[in-house]
Amino acid sequence: MVNKFLVTDDALEELIFQYCRDYTTLERKGRFDRISGRDRELDETILILLQKGRKNAVLLAPAGVGKTALVVGLAQKIVAGDVPEYLKNARVLEIDLSSMASGTSGPADFQSRFIPLCRGMAERYHAPEYPKYIIFIDEIHMIMPTCEGSSYRGLSEVMKPYLTVGDLHVLGATTHDEYRIYVKEDPALDRRFQQVPLEVPTPEETYHILQLLRNSYETHHKLKIPDDGLRLIIKLTEEFLPRRNQPDKSIIIMDGACAWHVMKNGVGGDLSLDSIRKMVSIECKIHPDALE
Repeated sequence: MVNKFLVTDDALEELIFQYCRDYTTLERKGRFDRISGRDRELDETILILLQKGRKNAVLLAPAGVGKTALVVGLAQKIVAGDVPEYLKNARVLEIDLSSMASGTSGPADFQSRFIPLCRGMAERYHAPEYPKYIIFIDEIHMIMPTCEGSSYRGLSEVMKPYLTVGDLHVLGATTHDEYRIYVKEDPALDRRFQQVPLEVPTPEETYHILQLLRNSYETHHKLKIPDDGLRLIIKLTEEFLPRRNQPDKSIIIMDGACAWHVMKNGVGGDLSLDSIRKMVSIECKIHPDALE
């Protein structure tokens, strides 16, 4: 059969294999923890993806709040079939720009990899026998021409024609400030995206997130994490790590405290509160006694 596309199926799959992280495939392999607590933002994102016109979303939040986790949550809903028919069997693909740039000698060499990937997905957009491709670009401000020092600057100009005709679904992620400084300055690109702000979780919301993640970390470290341990993690990270954001800082402390406990006491039993204080003290570079 004659291939009706400029980028053949085999060539597109090879590009995806080399330069993308396939979230939907990884979810089917059970590689992700369950994502919860972002139902509103997920619904907003799906609503945008279903539209005919502005079908691209940009997730806006400070570092550590869970922008990538929301993309994982989208992949989980797709794999579970918990999405409208239009998105059934869609593929969520993060473009690994650093991998794509590796070994290139300049912008033209880089774009010779990037353009066929975009073209291959775009030209299949209206072919019902192919899944919808949802491209995720983390730190999307780095592809803007005005982002000095970025190895990927100017890629937005390559994508713009596909976004203009509506043949690509793109999910971007960046901070509010970086979006304002770099993306919003380009009205042609800005109007192709709808913003999905993610709020920093409250301590109670963070507690709920840790409860959902707890089983995965208990299985990995082979010990139990008590409720009072989760509460202490949140209390100490709120007080002593104010410049970082939930839930990331609490997840890091939970994982590190479990590792410290196992290193000093072996597996089994409950995660000790002293191990939590020790891990926070390491992160803060203060004595554990100051955390009592």
